[in-house]
Amino acid sequence: MSATLASQLAQVTQKLEAEAPKEVKDTLLSAKAEIEQSFDPKRAIQPGAKLPQFNLPDATGKVQSSSDLLAKGPLLITFYRGEWCPFCNLALRALQLRLPEIEAKGVTLVAISPELPDTSLSTVDKNELKFPVLSDVGLKFARELGIVWKQPEALRPVLAGFGTDLKARNGDDSFEVPIPTTILVDQHGTVRNVHAEPDYFKRLEPQDALDWIDAL
Repeated sequence: MSATLASQLAQVTQKLEAEAPKEVKDTLLSAKAEIEQSFDPKRAIQPGAKLPQFNLPDATGKVQSSSDLLAKGPLLITFYRGEWCPFCNLALRALQLRLPEIEAKGVTLVAISPELPDTSLSTVDKNELKFPVLSDVGLKFARELGIVWKQPEALRPVLAGFGTDLKARNGDDSFEVPIPTTILVDQHGTVRNVHAEPDYFKRLEPQDALDWIDAL
């Protein structure tokens, strides 16, 4: 039995808490606590709503439309912050491991981040992903879904210290990221399930997403 995603994420959290300088750790945890307290899951798109239309480029620059994807069947969408986020990479890899099961049920999996297509290509290669990774530059689509977080300025030097240049990766200086969110949409474009998690140290287990699909 492979380790659960939660246990893998917990290992990254423990490593961060053990090895990061106190100032860095305090800034990260303070910002995370702030979004956990201020984010209202009811502001995010809710089950029963129609998914807004999107046309977003994949890692090769080819535009993928929600209408074309939904023509094939239900859609499982996962939003991640970026390739720089170790929690996101673990979550994407965990979904890749279950991709054959997801596709066997007739569902298309797509991942979406604010990163430019070139950066998304690096994510695909690094994590050996076999599903589309789309670029929501400027977080226009994420904003329609109510899942955008403007990070506090105090995080800028912390991310810079990790060598993360969001302006270069995302093509803008908004310093915004999506709340990690997973959405199951049925083939009629109706949202059936939503998991929006402001504590980005945690993610939806792929098994939970498969249970959603089974209940469709």
